[in-house]
Amino acid sequence: MKTAADLKQLLERIDHRGYPAYKDTKGVYQFQRYVLSIDHVQGDPFAAPSKLSVRVPGRMAGFLKELFDKKHKRIALQDMLIRNFHEQIQQFSFQAKGSGKSGIISVTRCSQEILERTACEINPSSGDVTVRFEVGFPANGRTINARELCKILFEFLPGCVKKSLYYSALDAKAVQKNKELSEDQQFIRQELTRLNLSAFVANNSILPRESGVSDRPMKGAVPFQSPESMEVTLNLPYHGDITGMGIPQGITLVVGGGYHGKSTLLKALELGVYNHIAGDGREYVITDGTAMKIRAEDGRSIKQVDISMFINNLPNRKDTLHFCTEDASGSTSQAANVVEAIETGSNLLLIDEDTSATNFMIRDELMQRVVNRKSEPITPFIDRVQELSNKRNISTILVAGSSGSYFHKADCIIQMDHYLPKDITAFAKGEAAAFPLPEEPVSPANEPSYQRIVKVDGAFRKNDRIKIKTQGKDSIVINKDTIDLRYVEQLTDMEQLGTLGQLMKYAQLHLFDGKLTLGDAAEELGKILDEKGISAVCEGNYVPGGYAMPRKQEIYACLNRYRQLRM
Repeated sequence: MKTAADLKQLLERIDHRGYPAYKDTKGVYQFQRYVLSIDHVQGDPFAAPSKLSVRVPGRMAGFLKELFDKKHKRIALQDMLIRNFHEQIQQFSFQAKGSGKSGIISVTRCSQEILERTACEINPSSGDVTVRFEVGFPANGRTINARELCKILFEFLPGCVKKSLYYSALDAKAVQKNKELSEDQQFIRQELTRLNLSAFVANNSILPRESGVSDRPMKGAVPFQSPESMEVTLNLPYHGDITGMGIPQGITLVVGGGYHGKSTLLKALELGVYNHIAGDGREYVITDGTAMKIRAEDGRSIKQVDISMFINNLPNRKDTLHFCTEDASGSTSQAANVVEAIETGSNLLLIDEDTSATNFMIRDELMQRVVNRKSEPITPFIDRVQELSNKRNISTILVAGSSGSYFHKADCIIQMDHYLPKDITAFAKGEAAAFPLPEEPVSPANEPSYQRIVKVDGAFRKNDRIKIKTQGKDSIVINKDTIDLRYVEQLTDMEQLGTLGQLMKYAQLHLFDGKLTLGDAAEELGKILDEKGISAVCEGNYVPGGYAMPRKQEIYACLNRYRQLRM
């Protein structure tokens, strides 16, 4: 291993040379209390910045084992260190001058959700802390300005590392509180199962967000307060007693007037599959980790999905046991989304009437009289929701503002009134008795078939220059093929899409063999991530810092929307 002095000498030697000479800096260098690795050097000052990493040995980082001895605690600590490092480096970004991206210093900017990221990794056995970040190597035009890079590497960076990655430099109370919050959140997740709850929303939570483009809590928002009849008190390991609304397993209907907080509550529940940072307002909004948001998705690709529990006897005699389309309708897409959610092992479906296909959700009495069931190929969700709950243990939380038909099916009915929930189950059931649903027997659905064998794509494997890029949280582009993920609404960070892109490539190269089903492939990808981490599917000789962990449910969703899969 080379030393910091070796790096300084090298930089002095290549100063004022052509920019490609920066390539000579690639390597690993021992600094006084950490190791600096220059993993990838940009080819041009206007190109994407160079990739660097810092590894602090565990004995020097000094973090107590109890802060990272469990996965949820380790992820919480990693998240805290990324935020600390970002706070330190941002004051030095572009302080070193030059052309193009010269002088930029950046690391992952974390969202309100706590995700496992490659930007920071703590070795569970040694306690080594690794942070991955980017630096724009300075240049004047396309001539190396090594003096400015020396400023970054020998003046700016050591101070940032010292102040953000060593336990002795941090606020010990803040670190402890971060650990305690992760423990409390994990405890609630475990209690959901024991108490037969789909979700828990603590009293005084702040659910509304600052704006459509900001995920920070809204100032002056109405604090959440559970109806007394739904209150559950949990004794958390550190917070102590906490009271909030426990949403029971089964069918829950959320109603209310427009702008009274129905969708706001549902959005909080959607993202309750992730833990949130202190001060977010949703720290104690915890949802079943397998929950999936279901919506209509016009135009999506569907490949060999058994949607027969919802759609049968199409007039064109199209097979709904192995349904395929490149341009799904609202109803067929929503049917496929439900069936695919069942395949992932989801225990909870989250549905908003506003983003659903009306003909998939309900058929009112008049329509049933005019168009009898024999002439309608769609079995609406209202006819299956109890079957999903009673026979498959799949709960549903549904937001509705215009149709009262689900009053008959719901086990629990919540009215949102000025952002406050009211338990109106008894009242709504009483009113619904005056509007009985037509009694038309519906045959139980057969178990969907998931035997979708993915064939080898020879053309893909012959191409050794596979380009992957992400477009925000909207899509992944693999070569020229776009995977549209706009409506996979529980993807909360663009770095999750980066990981999904790598997973798709890995699956094409290593898993799809003409024998494995799509579900088996998704499960194998999830297993690789759990056991080996994101680095196991990354291309190249280094691990980039811009990837975040997706859930198994999003891996399934991405595979299902990949138009180039051959079945």
